[in-house]
Amino acid sequence: MRSSLSLLRSLTLSLSHHHYHPTHRFPRPISGFPLAVAAKSRRVLALPSSSTFVEHLSGEASQPGENWDLSNVAQGEAFNLDKCFSSADLKHLAVPELEVPELEDLPEQWRRSKLAWLCKELPAHKAGTLSRILNAQKKWMRQEDATYVAVHCMRIRENDVGFRVYKWMMQQHWYRFDFALATKLADYMGKERKFSKCRDIFDDIINQGRVPSESTFHILVVAYLSASVQGCLEEACGIYNRMIQLGGYQPRLSLHNSLFKALVSKPGTSSKHYLKQAEFIFHNLVTTGLEIHKDIYSGLIWLHSCQDTIDKERMTSLRKEMQQAGIEVGRDVLVSILRACSKEGDVEEAESTWLKLLQLDVGLPYQAYVYKMEAYSKVGEPRRSLEIFREMKEQLGSANAVAYHKVIEVYVKLKKLNLQSSHDKLESAFFQCLERCRPSRTIYSIYLDSLVKVGNLDKAEEIFDQMQSNGPTGINSRSCNTILSGYLSSGDYVKAEKIFDLMCQKKYDVDSPLMEKIDYVLSLSRKVVKRPVSLKLSKEQREVLVGMLLGGLQIESDEDRKNHMIRFEFSENSSTHSLLRRHMYDQYHEWLHPSCKTSESTDDIPYNFSTISHSYLGFYADQFWPKGRQVIPKLIHRWLTPCALAYWYMYGGHRTSSGDILLKIKGNEEGVEKIVRALKAKSLDCKVKRKGRYFWIGFLGSNSTWFWKLVEPYILDDLKHLLKGGQISDNSAVETENINFGSGSDTDENASESDHTDNDNNL
Repeated sequence: MRSSLSLLRSLTLSLSHHHYHPTHRFPRPISGFPLAVAAKSRRVLALPSSSTFVEHLSGEASQPGENWDLSNVAQGEAFNLDKCFSSADLKHLAVPELEVPELEDLPEQWRRSKLAWLCKELPAHKAGTLSRILNAQKKWMRQEDATYVAVHCMRIRENDVGFRVYKWMMQQHWYRFDFALATKLADYMGKERKFSKCRDIFDDIINQGRVPSESTFHILVVAYLSASVQGCLEEACGIYNRMIQLGGYQPRLSLHNSLFKALVSKPGTSSKHYLKQAEFIFHNLVTTGLEIHKDIYSGLIWLHSCQDTIDKERMTSLRKEMQQAGIEVGRDVLVSILRACSKEGDVEEAESTWLKLLQLDVGLPYQAYVYKMEAYSKVGEPRRSLEIFREMKEQLGSANAVAYHKVIEVYVKLKKLNLQSSHDKLESAFFQCLERCRPSRTIYSIYLDSLVKVGNLDKAEEIFDQMQSNGPTGINSRSCNTILSGYLSSGDYVKAEKIFDLMCQKKYDVDSPLMEKIDYVLSLSRKVVKRPVSLKLSKEQREVLVGMLLGGLQIESDEDRKNHMIRFEFSENSSTHSLLRRHMYDQYHEWLHPSCKTSESTDDIPYNFSTISHSYLGFYADQFWPKGRQVIPKLIHRWLTPCALAYWYMYGGHRTSSGDILLKIKGNEEGVEKIVRALKAKSLDCKVKRKGRYFWIGFLGSNSTWFWKLVEPYILDDLKHLLKGGQISDNSAVETENINFGSGSDTDENASESDHTDNDNNL
């Protein structure tokens, strides 16, 4: 059964190319019929993993300007996510009838009394007590009795209680699968946006060899789209695909549009990995004859322009379809075309598109200037690119990091061509960028390389140190090799040795031309030239790791618990996480698994990466993740250094609109009490609030100020403006919006119950 479930969960569509084409229609199965019958005549294909395109232009995945403009989409009725949950959108979906007798229809008085007592008593208790009460009724309780209690709980909107009764039923010897009950409960959980519990029941239906109802598919997709948890969009896509392929259903227009909006709304350049899924949605809209919103066309063209290899025929085809549908080609589409031209160096098409943008008279966005600059740079006309850059500054009044990145690359090309541009102009562009925006590591590396080539090693050393101390920027193999070559060329062997040792520690490869020189230098000062082979965590790495583990970092162990792997997971929806991930990637670079290491030519750091599996990490696995479950170590009070607290705050903390600082942690009350006592020993008073399986430790009022003073020296520079008083951090904003430290627990879930919680960041 598990293998069958794994197979079914992987069912998604594979599009062999981007153009849509007619397909055979399969008869819609009746909800509840066995899958073997419903899908007997259906061909199911598997969708390969998303491609790993790398953004070449900006080098900064988090640039807000790289996102598609959704200003019109957000206001469009077709893209209203709440409409997907509206009664008008759901009332036409087929739902199986659930027949439950009324209490007064039961013949036995004692049974009516017991059921009435259970219906009144169960909603008042937590999960552990609820299970004990139900277990005490095993001698007389039957399937019909438990069904009545579960349905009653749904009627009074105690859906969590109904869910627990349902899960308890499944463990009894008399249990028979009830498709109507499972469907009703799954739909209720999904409407409350509790996707984890809704998916749990959805999988129960699949396990029984049934096809979930159309309403369950629809509601589960929307529940995933409503969540900000990492991985929910992928799950929504998978359920949407199975709704069509496995169920044979035709999703509502609002569902198509909402999923498409979610795809193109991904931050940075991560949207481009969803091109095949977007094409599948477009294909379904066309083949079912539904109205296609103008922003669907614009978004799909934009996604095509994001790819490394441009499908010009497809983009042209989409534009023609827009015109045939009477939709005007607006600014968004023209900018997307200009972007495609920049990647292929099509200057003629770029100029033609530029004129069309000017004719619209709606103002030129900075992206248009950058794409035009790149188009000319691509065909070997850097001087023209510089003219466009100057025009951009005149028309817009300023330039952003992407534009400065491009103009610095242009200066490098001019230097290689021995033209009039010099290092001085590149340096001027770098400092202008530094004043107006945050330069990427690529910009720093280009400037560092230029400094080394002109022999200004003092300034190069200053820039290298600045990169190393700036967490979000950081150093990499390229920057280390650049400064190492400068030290070796100038004969500063002492500093060269230090850089080499740093590279060995970080597991950076030394460029081949430098290896012979560094071996000679090391032979002069060391009897034996050693390459460090054993991995050890530095003091700073250990303290950082404690804070990250308190914030929710995971450790996975092998079956024998001899080797252990740390899994770094960051939310794409959090600007704090976006900046923190680069620092953590650099901080533990030498520990990273080879498959997680990115190319030196890109600044696009993944949101999920992991270390190699190593026995050295056993101490942290035993303390924080024994038996594969997160706990609070007994000696945690010894490890709560200011550095650890800072990283706990950056990774698993939140600051409210009133300035209070909250730290999230998972564990038991005893462990939380130890943390509270340790904090009070540091003169930090706090309050504790439990919400589901998590505890929130709150530093309220003036205590938040004292906490900030303690951790500020260890907060990354680029995060201080987000996490300091006066700014609202975006970590866990949804989870904390209703936390009230003056009341009891926000939920009646038992802290030990971990199987059916929606607040977990892992899917």
